[in-house]
Amino acid sequence: MNTISTIIQKLSLQPHPEGGFYKETYRSADTCLDGSRNLQTAIYFLLTSDNVSHFHRIKSDEIWYFHAGSPLLVHTLTDEGHTQYMVGNDLLAGQTPQLLVPKNTIFGSSVLEKDSYSLVSCSVAPGFDFTDFELFSKEDLMKDYADFEGIIDLLT
Repeated sequence: MNTISTIIQKLSLQPHPEGGFYKETYRSADTCLDGSRNLQTAIYFLLTSDNVSHFHRIKSDEIWYFHAGSPLLVHTLTDEGHTQYMVGNDLLAGQTPQLLVPKNTIFGSSVLEKDSYSLVSCSVAPGFDFTDFELFSKEDLMKDYADFEGIIDLLT
């Protein structure tokens, strides 16, 4: 069994609507926002070089934590344009083992190396809820980010 299949099996990961595989590992019993949201949630997230995490947005801050495999490229689209971050363990290569994606930021991700994978965890506060999940099409993004068609093609 290859490494990717082993990780999927051992962590009981399921396909994620944005791409990749995930499993929720924590949902706080405490709530906020007048009881409408769990205080915090966490997931394992596995992305392979054969797929991407499509551009999406949520209404909460999300922190990414690197665990294993190839560095993960997290791409954001903001008023300042396209920014790419490398989430990984090689600090001398400009990677960071942890990354904050602020609430309401459009973002997606891809694996840096071919024939590889990235295993990360994501923590969301206030907790993740699919009602706050917005997936973007190329047409949606080209209206405001036409200068970044290449990355939009990759992540939509």
